[in-house]
Amino acid sequence: MSFTGKATYTAGLSLPELCEDVSDIIGIVSPYETPLLDILGDPGREAVSIYHEWLEDSLLTNKSEIVDSDISNPSATTIFDVDDGGKFRVGDQLQIDGSSELMLVQMITGSTLSVVRGYAGTTPEAIATGSVINILGNAAIEGSERESVRFTNRRRCGNFTQILTAAVEVSGSDIASRQHGLADEMDYQKQERLRELLRDLENIVINGGQAVSNPQGSSTVRRTMKGIVQHISTNGLHVGDSGLPTGNVLTEEILNCVLRRIWENSNSGIDTIVVNGYQKRQLNNMLNGARVYQPQGRTVSSLVSYYESDYGLCRVVLCRWLPKDMVLFLDSGRVSVLPLAGRSFHFKPLASTGDYESGQLIGEYTLELKNEEAHGYLRGLSIG
Repeated sequence: MSFTGKATYTAGLSLPELCEDVSDIIGIVSPYETPLLDILGDPGREAVSIYHEWLEDSLLTNKSEIVDSDISNPSATTIFDVDDGGKFRVGDQLQIDGSSELMLVQMITGSTLSVVRGYAGTTPEAIATGSVINILGNAAIEGSERESVRFTNRRRCGNFTQILTAAVEVSGSDIASRQHGLADEMDYQKQERLRELLRDLENIVINGGQAVSNPQGSSTVRRTMKGIVQHISTNGLHVGDSGLPTGNVLTEEILNCVLRRIWENSNSGIDTIVVNGYQKRQLNNMLNGARVYQPQGRTVSSLVSYYESDYGLCRVVLCRWLPKDMVLFLDSGRVSVLPLAGRSFHFKPLASTGDYESGQLIGEYTLELKNEEAHGYLRGLSIG
């Protein structure tokens, strides 16, 4: 080779002997993780119809509410109205939330109860409209005939499946050419589109909604599944709701209040708290008052991965797809993401009409969320 007098860094790409130096690793920075789906795991069964159904049941309630306009005089009132007289039986012992007085039901007419005030030597107390009545239990008379049969009806709940697709197309020249960082352009495109579809599936599972009309889909209506947030109604709480601590910054007091509300409405074992980035930092800040530093310490830790309270041990999941102002509380044993039978994510080659190869990634899934009252969320929190 003749001497040119040039260094490679001054010659640039003009020297024919300068070879390419390209790493075989392709860097991807776009978020595609699916932390909630990872926690839930693969289901043990499949959906077998585009409308997947499950059964739910509940026990007879032991709570009611007073709807009288004014029953504040404790000594004079022996009759008052409740929201549903069918919840009561003659012989029920009653107690108002926050009161030590006991009452005994003597007669029921529609939604009007006639009761003995100050039962068992307790002292009658003022009762306010809207007070919650706890039915302690019924006392039967010895030798009496059986009571009228009461029972609950099982409910059929369901959700539609949703089809997720992504097209892939690669030219013949691109397939034949040697590529940096990969062996097969078609396989690489499949992987990229699959990452996107999995990301979108988690987003839909959390935030998705169902069409109001023709939810089963048609030639003009796309079939969509109802997500977790839209399923929850009983414990769908917002900052400022009655009974919640004041303030819109997530604190341990607010967290425990929401857990208590869910516990009061169901026998759920909340085991998963899902938060976005900002609310995760607020959870971590609960450690601030309990940090201890050693003189030789060189590491500062500010991370809450599990939160244990009187209502159970909850893992904390950081999910970027959750709305920033929300904290989601789940009983993960009652949540499943099911594929339609034979329709989990797969690649379907399509006929080519030219110098290219094409196909489509297809998946059809639905969300099964049992007993919506076993879950909850809090919205309206500060996002900075």
